Formats: sequence, structure tokens, C-alpha cells
Amino acid sequence: MLLTIVFLHLTKKNFAAAMAYSVQSLVIVVVLLGTFIEEGNIYLFFIAWLMLIVKVILAPVFFSRLIKKHKLIFSVNTYLNMPLTLIIIAVLTFIAYSENFAPLTGLVPANQTLLSFALVSIFLSLFLIINRKGALSQIIGILSLENSILAFVIFAGLEQSPGLQAGVIFNIFVWIIIATTFMAMIYRHFGSLDVTSMKSLKD
Repeated sequence: MLLTIVFLHLTKKNFAAAMAYSVQSLVIVVVLLGTFIEEGNIYLFFIAWLMLIVKVILAPVFFSRLIKKHKLIFSVNTYLNMPLTLIIIAVLTFIAYSENFAPLTGLVPANQTLLSFALVSIFLSLFLIINRKGALSQIIGILSLENSILAFVIFAGLEQSPGLQAGVIFNIFVWIIIATTFMAMIYRHFGSLDVTSMKSLKD
């Protein structure tokens, strides 16, 4: 999952970014299924399959249609160039593994490495949202952040209501539909999904 987020920072193609999010979500589904096998909680099984349908299949389909419809093959630039982006990724990784976050990643000593990975994923997803100029990339960054938080929750063994999880997935599904419509409106008005082209809204 962490590798897919790093890939999201490096890729210049929107379709590749959509596929990376699909792979990332598939990893979460596998983790949930593993938790189901370990705990035998039938709700986790249904949540995993619901997530498979919404995140792994439907979300990339929505993004792919949007990319083809508006010919958004290549993503827009980032605010920072590639060397600086890689440096920030390294710094955020170092910070996540620092002693400052040891109490957080040490919630479950057996999963400390996995919790550190999840924490790095959260930081890198936030950085992806900030650093990308494209609305589509920012939306994928938000969804990636949600996946990262969910991974941290799973590895930390925090109790969750199955109804809450189902509600979150439903909200993501509705949010993807609204975001797709909103991006289509932005593209028709500005001819681009580059958020820097919307500076005129300040006037």
C-alpha cells in the first residue's frame, strides 16, 4: 500500500494513478479478509466484499471514464519538482519512524512495523493532496488517505462498528459520483482540471 502511494507521487498519468488506487484498495480488502479469517467476524467478510465492489472496481471505472471523456491522459504538474518531492517523501518517512510517534506506532507492539507503514502512508497521502495541482489527483489523494487511516485502525486493533464501516463506504461511493460530476463541470468551464486555473475565482 505504501508503494502505491509513492507511485502516485511519481506517476504522470491519471490512468496509472487510478489503477494504483485500485491496487491499494485491493490490499486493504486482503487485510480485511485476513482479519476475518483470524477473528471469524462475518461482518468483516461483508465489509471486505463491499469495499472490493466500491473501491477496487467502481471507483477506478468512474475515474477511467472521466479520463477518457475529457482526454486527461497526463496529470498536471506538482507544486514541487521531482527531486524536492522525493526529499519530502524521505523526510516524512523519517518523521513517521522517529521517537516522537513511537507511542502511537507502539499501540500494538506486534504490529509496530505495520503501524509505522500505515502512518507513513497517512503522511504521504496528505502530501499528495497538497502537492498535486490536478483536481483528479487530489481526489485520489483523499481516497488514499482514507485507505491509510483504515489500515492504521486495523493494525492498531481499534474496534469499529460494521454499520459505521458500511456507512463510510457508502459515503465514499456517493462522494465519488458527486466528485466526478463536479470535475466534469469544472472541465467544461475552465477547460482544465488544474486547480491553479481557478485563481480567477478569487477576484
